[in-house]
Amino acid sequence: MQAFLFISLTHVAQTGKYVATAGRTHIGTFQLVRQIRAGQTCQLWLAMNSATNQRVALKILKDDFRRDRNEIAQLKHEFTVGSQFNNPHIIKIFEFNVAEKIPFLALEFFGPRNLKQVLNEGIAQLAPHVPRFVEYGASGLGYLHSQGWLHRDVKPDNFMINENGNVKLIDFSLAQRSKKGLARLFGRSKVQGTRSYMAPEQIRGEVLDERTDVYSFGCTIYELVHGRPPYTAESANDLLNKHLKSSVPILKESHGVTEEFSNLVSRLMAKDPKVRPSSMQDVLTEFKQIKVFRNPPSTHA
Repeated sequence: MQAFLFISLTHVAQTGKYVATAGRTHIGTFQLVRQIRAGQTCQLWLAMNSATNQRVALKILKDDFRRDRNEIAQLKHEFTVGSQFNNPHIIKIFEFNVAEKIPFLALEFFGPRNLKQVLNEGIAQLAPHVPRFVEYGASGLGYLHSQGWLHRDVKPDNFMINENGNVKLIDFSLAQRSKKGLARLFGRSKVQGTRSYMAPEQIRGEVLDERTDVYSFGCTIYELVHGRPPYTAESANDLLNKHLKSSVPILKESHGVTEEFSNLVSRLMAKDPKVRPSSMQDVLTEFKQIKVFRNPPSTHA
Protein backbone atom coordinates (compact mmCIF):
# COMPACT_ATOMS: atom_id res chain seq x y z
CA MET A 1 0.00 0.00 0.00
CA GLN A 2 1.35 3.41 -0.95
CA ALA A 3 1.36 5.60 2.12
CA PHE A 4 0.62 8.78 0.19
CA LEU A 5 -2.71 7.39 -0.98
CA PHE A 6 -3.99 6.62 2.48
CA ILE A 7 -5.25 9.03 5.07
CA SER A 8 -7.03 7.63 8.07
CA LEU A 9 -10.38 9.00 9.10
CA THR A 10 -8.89 9.69 12.51
CA HIS A 11 -6.33 11.93 10.83
CA VAL A 12 -9.10 13.79 9.02
CA ALA A 13 -10.95 14.28 12.27
CA GLN A 14 -7.87 15.54 14.09
CA THR A 15 -6.57 17.90 11.41
CA GLY A 16 -9.59 19.03 9.40
CA LYS A 17 -11.01 22.43 10.26
CA TYR A 18 -14.65 21.64 9.70
CA VAL A 19 -17.86 23.08 11.05
CA ALA A 20 -20.43 20.61 12.35
CA THR A 21 -23.95 20.51 10.96
CA ALA A 22 -25.65 22.43 13.78
CA GLY A 23 -24.46 19.88 16.32
CA ARG A 24 -26.47 17.05 14.75
CA THR A 25 -25.52 13.45 15.29
CA HIS A 26 -28.15 11.97 12.94
CA ILE A 27 -29.88 12.83 9.69
CA GLY A 28 -32.77 10.46 9.11
CA THR A 29 -31.50 6.91 9.54
CA PHE A 30 -27.87 8.01 9.15
CA GLN A 31 -25.54 8.55 12.09
CA LEU A 32 -22.94 11.22 11.33
CA VAL A 33 -19.46 9.96 12.17
CA ARG A 34 -17.22 12.79 10.99
CA GLN A 35 -16.98 15.39 8.28
CA ILE A 36 -14.60 14.56 5.47
CA ARG A 37 -14.52 17.90 3.69
CA ALA A 38 -16.63 20.90 2.72
CA GLY A 39 -17.20 22.64 -0.59
CA GLN A 40 -18.96 25.85 -1.49
CA THR A 41 -22.49 24.48 -1.22
CA CYS A 42 -22.14 20.99 0.31
CA GLN A 43 -20.48 19.06 3.10
CA LEU A 44 -19.34 15.46 2.75
CA TRP A 45 -19.70 13.27 5.83
CA LEU A 46 -18.78 9.73 6.74
CA ALA A 47 -21.97 8.19 8.12
CA MET A 48 -23.50 4.87 9.15
CA ASN A 49 -26.95 3.79 8.05
CA SER A 50 -28.43 2.54 11.31
CA ALA A 51 -31.06 0.54 9.41
CA THR A 52 -28.54 -1.48 7.39
CA ASN A 53 -25.27 -0.93 9.30
CA GLN A 54 -23.78 0.24 6.01
CA ARG A 55 -20.96 2.79 5.92
CA VAL A 56 -21.73 5.58 3.42
CA ALA A 57 -20.73 9.08 2.45
CA LEU A 58 -23.45 11.71 2.90
CA LYS A 59 -23.42 14.73 0.62
CA ILE A 60 -25.36 17.36 2.57
CA LEU A 61 -26.37 20.84 1.49
CA LYS A 62 -24.99 23.55 3.76
CA ASP A 63 -27.37 25.65 5.85
CA ASP A 64 -27.46 28.59 3.41
CA PHE A 65 -28.42 26.36 0.46
CA ARG A 66 -31.02 24.00 1.95
CA ARG A 67 -33.92 26.00 0.51
CA ASP A 68 -32.19 26.78 -2.77
CA ARG A 69 -34.32 25.11 -5.44
CA ASN A 70 -31.46 24.97 -7.93
CA GLU A 71 -29.13 23.25 -5.48
CA ILE A 72 -31.82 20.77 -4.46
CA ALA A 73 -32.58 20.10 -8.12
CA GLN A 74 -28.90 19.40 -8.77
CA LEU A 75 -28.80 16.85 -5.95
CA LYS A 76 -31.94 15.18 -7.32
CA HIS A 77 -30.44 15.17 -10.80
CA GLU A 78 -27.21 13.64 -9.54
CA PHE A 79 -29.23 10.83 -7.96
CA THR A 80 -31.38 10.33 -11.06
CA VAL A 81 -28.29 10.00 -13.24
CA GLY A 82 -25.83 8.25 -10.94
CA SER A 83 -28.20 5.66 -9.48
CA GLN A 84 -28.45 4.08 -12.95
CA PHE A 85 -24.78 3.18 -13.15
CA ASN A 86 -23.10 -0.09 -12.22
CA ASN A 87 -19.40 0.08 -13.00
CA PRO A 88 -16.31 -0.51 -10.84
CA HIS A 89 -14.92 2.91 -11.77
CA ILE A 90 -18.05 4.96 -11.03
CA ILE A 91 -19.21 5.80 -7.52
CA LYS A 92 -22.47 4.15 -6.43
CA ILE A 93 -25.34 6.44 -5.41
CA PHE A 94 -27.87 4.85 -3.09
CA GLU A 95 -30.42 7.45 -2.08
CA PHE A 96 -31.69 11.00 -2.35
CA ASN A 97 -33.83 12.18 0.52
CA VAL A 98 -34.80 15.09 2.75
CA ALA A 99 -34.74 14.56 6.52
CA GLU A 100 -35.28 17.29 9.11
CA LYS A 101 -35.43 19.70 6.13
CA ILE A 102 -31.89 18.72 5.10
CA PRO A 103 -31.53 17.48 1.48
CA PHE A 104 -28.81 14.85 1.08
CA LEU A 105 -27.37 12.11 -1.10
CA ALA A 106 -26.16 8.78 0.28
CA LEU A 107 -23.14 7.56 -1.67
CA GLU A 108 -20.70 4.69 -1.61
CA PHE A 109 -17.88 5.55 0.78
CA PHE A 110 -14.67 5.28 -1.20
CA GLY A 111 -11.91 6.96 0.73
CA PRO A 112 -11.76 10.60 1.72
CA ARG A 113 -9.57 12.08 -1.03
CA ASN A 114 -9.79 13.02 -4.68
CA LEU A 115 -7.02 13.33 -7.25
CA LYS A 116 -6.77 17.09 -6.78
CA GLN A 117 -5.98 16.61 -3.11
CA VAL A 118 -3.31 14.03 -3.93
CA LEU A 119 -1.86 16.37 -6.57
CA ASN A 120 -1.46 19.03 -3.91
CA GLU A 121 0.96 16.69 -2.15
CA GLY A 122 3.26 16.57 -5.17
CA ILE A 123 3.34 14.98 -8.62
CA ALA A 124 6.45 12.92 -7.80
CA GLN A 125 4.38 10.80 -5.43
CA LEU A 126 1.55 10.51 -7.95
CA ALA A 127 3.66 9.65 -11.02
CA PRO A 128 3.91 5.85 -10.54
CA HIS A 129 0.11 5.63 -10.49
CA VAL A 130 -0.65 7.79 -13.55
CA PRO A 131 -1.05 4.84 -15.97
CA ARG A 132 -3.60 3.19 -13.69
CA PHE A 133 -5.47 6.45 -13.14
CA VAL A 134 -5.71 7.05 -16.89
CA GLU A 135 -6.97 3.53 -17.57
CA TYR A 136 -9.54 3.50 -14.77
CA GLY A 137 -10.72 7.05 -15.44
CA ALA A 138 -11.18 6.42 -19.15
CA SER A 139 -13.00 3.16 -18.39
CA GLY A 140 -15.46 4.89 -16.08
CA LEU A 141 -16.12 7.70 -18.53
CA GLY A 142 -16.48 5.23 -21.39
CA TYR A 143 -19.14 3.36 -19.44
CA LEU A 144 -20.99 6.61 -18.65
CA HIS A 145 -20.96 7.49 -22.36
CA SER A 146 -22.21 4.02 -23.29
CA GLN A 147 -25.25 4.72 -21.09
CA GLY A 148 -26.02 7.84 -23.11
CA TRP A 149 -24.66 10.47 -20.72
CA LEU A 150 -22.01 13.19 -20.83
CA HIS A 151 -20.31 14.18 -17.59
CA ARG A 152 -19.42 17.80 -18.52
CA ASP A 153 -17.27 18.40 -15.43
CA VAL A 154 -14.31 16.04 -15.79
CA LYS A 155 -11.43 17.20 -13.57
CA PRO A 156 -9.09 15.82 -10.88
CA ASP A 157 -11.55 16.86 -8.16
CA ASN A 158 -14.13 14.45 -9.58
CA PHE A 159 -12.05 11.29 -9.37
CA MET A 160 -11.92 9.70 -5.93
CA ILE A 161 -9.07 7.38 -4.95
CA ASN A 162 -8.76 4.79 -2.21
CA GLU A 163 -5.83 3.32 -0.32
CA ASN A 164 -5.28 0.73 -3.07
CA GLY A 165 -4.98 3.34 -5.82
CA ASN A 166 -8.33 2.48 -7.41
CA VAL A 167 -10.18 5.38 -9.04
CA LYS A 168 -13.90 6.18 -9.25
CA LEU A 169 -15.67 8.96 -11.11
CA ILE A 170 -18.02 11.13 -9.03
CA ASP A 171 -20.40 14.12 -9.25
CA PHE A 172 -23.08 13.89 -11.94
CA SER A 173 -24.76 17.20 -11.10
CA LEU A 174 -23.94 18.64 -14.56
CA ALA A 175 -24.42 15.42 -16.53
CA GLN A 176 -26.67 15.62 -19.57
CA ARG A 177 -28.00 13.25 -22.18
CA SER A 178 -25.84 13.02 -25.28
CA LYS A 179 -27.56 14.02 -28.50
CA LYS A 180 -27.41 11.81 -31.56
CA GLY A 181 -28.40 12.16 -35.21
CA LEU A 182 -30.84 14.94 -36.05
CA ALA A 183 -31.04 16.02 -32.41
CA ARG A 184 -27.53 17.47 -32.78
CA LEU A 185 -28.84 19.96 -35.32
CA PHE A 186 -31.13 21.70 -32.85
CA GLY A 187 -30.60 23.62 -29.67
CA ARG A 188 -27.56 24.68 -27.72
CA SER A 189 -26.00 23.62 -24.44
CA LYS A 190 -26.08 25.70 -21.28
CA VAL A 191 -22.57 26.94 -20.54
CA GLN A 192 -21.56 25.04 -17.41
CA GLY A 193 -18.41 23.37 -16.14
CA THR A 194 -15.09 24.21 -14.50
CA ARG A 195 -13.14 26.80 -16.47
CA SER A 196 -9.73 25.14 -16.19
CA TYR A 197 -11.03 22.04 -17.99
CA MET A 198 -13.77 23.26 -20.35
CA ALA A 199 -13.63 22.34 -24.04
CA PRO A 200 -13.91 25.16 -26.61
CA GLU A 201 -17.33 23.95 -27.81
CA GLN A 202 -18.51 23.84 -24.18
CA ILE A 203 -17.45 27.46 -23.69
CA ARG A 204 -19.29 28.47 -26.86
CA GLY A 205 -22.49 26.73 -25.75
CA GLU A 206 -22.55 24.40 -28.73
CA VAL A 207 -24.06 20.91 -28.87
CA LEU A 208 -21.72 18.56 -27.02
CA ASP A 209 -20.74 14.92 -27.41
CA GLU A 210 -18.29 12.42 -25.95
CA ARG A 211 -15.34 14.37 -27.34
CA THR A 212 -16.12 17.20 -24.92
CA ASP A 213 -15.36 14.90 -21.99
CA VAL A 214 -12.32 13.64 -23.93
CA TYR A 215 -10.96 17.20 -23.95
CA SER A 216 -11.50 17.65 -20.21
CA PHE A 217 -9.95 14.25 -19.57
CA GLY A 218 -6.89 15.37 -21.54
CA CYS A 219 -6.63 18.48 -19.35
CA THR A 220 -6.88 16.23 -16.29
CA ILE A 221 -4.12 13.89 -17.49
CA TYR A 222 -1.94 16.90 -18.32
CA GLU A 223 -2.33 18.17 -14.76
CA LEU A 224 -1.57 14.75 -13.25
CA VAL A 225 1.79 14.74 -15.03
CA HIS A 226 2.65 18.45 -15.09
CA GLY A 227 1.31 19.44 -11.68
CA ARG A 228 -0.99 22.21 -12.85
CA PRO A 229 -3.74 22.63 -15.48
CA PRO A 230 -2.78 23.24 -19.12
CA TYR A 231 -3.94 26.86 -18.99
CA THR A 232 -3.80 29.39 -16.17
CA ALA A 233 -4.79 33.06 -16.14
CA GLU A 234 -5.53 35.89 -13.74
CA SER A 235 -9.13 36.33 -14.89
CA ALA A 236 -11.94 33.99 -15.85
CA ASN A 237 -12.29 35.51 -19.32
CA ASP A 238 -8.57 35.20 -20.03
CA LEU A 239 -8.66 31.56 -18.97
CA LEU A 240 -11.58 30.76 -21.26
CA ASN A 241 -9.91 32.59 -24.14
CA LYS A 242 -6.83 30.43 -23.72
CA HIS A 243 -8.95 27.31 -24.15
CA LEU A 244 -10.40 28.88 -27.29
CA LYS A 245 -7.30 30.39 -28.88
CA SER A 246 -3.97 29.47 -27.26
CA SER A 247 -1.82 26.72 -28.72
CA VAL A 248 -2.15 23.32 -27.07
CA PRO A 249 0.58 22.92 -24.42
CA ILE A 250 2.90 19.96 -24.80
CA LEU A 251 4.14 17.77 -21.97
CA LYS A 252 7.89 18.30 -21.85
CA GLU A 253 10.53 15.62 -21.75
CA SER A 254 11.52 16.85 -18.30
CA HIS A 255 8.44 15.03 -17.00
CA GLY A 256 9.84 11.75 -18.25
CA VAL A 257 6.92 10.87 -20.54
CA THR A 258 7.29 9.24 -23.93
CA GLU A 259 6.70 11.16 -27.14
CA GLU A 260 3.77 8.86 -27.94
CA PHE A 261 2.04 9.63 -24.66
CA SER A 262 2.69 13.36 -25.02
CA ASN A 263 1.19 13.28 -28.52
CA LEU A 264 -1.89 11.43 -27.27
CA VAL A 265 -2.53 13.96 -24.51
CA SER A 266 -2.13 16.82 -27.00
CA ARG A 267 -4.69 15.22 -29.31
CA LEU A 268 -7.13 14.83 -26.44
CA MET A 269 -6.87 18.61 -25.92
CA ALA A 270 -7.19 19.56 -29.60
CA LYS A 271 -9.31 22.67 -30.20
CA ASP A 272 -11.20 20.94 -33.02
CA PRO A 273 -13.27 17.99 -31.72
CA LYS A 274 -12.70 16.19 -35.04
CA VAL A 275 -8.99 15.91 -34.23
CA ARG A 276 -9.62 14.26 -30.85
CA PRO A 277 -10.26 10.53 -30.41
CA SER A 278 -13.97 10.04 -31.06
CA SER A 279 -14.66 8.02 -27.91
CA MET A 280 -13.16 6.93 -24.62
CA GLN A 281 -12.84 3.44 -26.06
CA ASP A 282 -10.57 4.88 -28.74
CA VAL A 283 -8.58 6.64 -26.01
CA LEU A 284 -8.21 3.37 -24.11
CA THR A 285 -7.25 1.38 -27.21
CA GLU A 286 -4.50 3.83 -28.11
CA PHE A 287 -3.37 4.27 -24.52
CA LYS A 288 -2.85 0.53 -24.02
CA GLN A 289 -0.49 0.43 -27.01
CA ILE A 290 1.99 2.98 -25.67
CA LYS A 291 4.21 3.58 -22.66
CA VAL A 292 3.56 6.56 -20.43
CA PHE A 293 7.08 7.08 -19.08
CA ARG A 294 10.44 6.49 -20.75
CA ASN A 295 11.62 4.93 -17.50
CA PRO A 296 9.31 3.71 -14.71
CA PRO A 297 9.04 6.37 -11.98
CA SER A 298 10.26 5.42 -8.54
CA THR A 299 7.50 4.05 -6.33
CA HIS A 300 9.34 5.46 -3.32
CA ALA A 301 9.30 9.10 -4.41
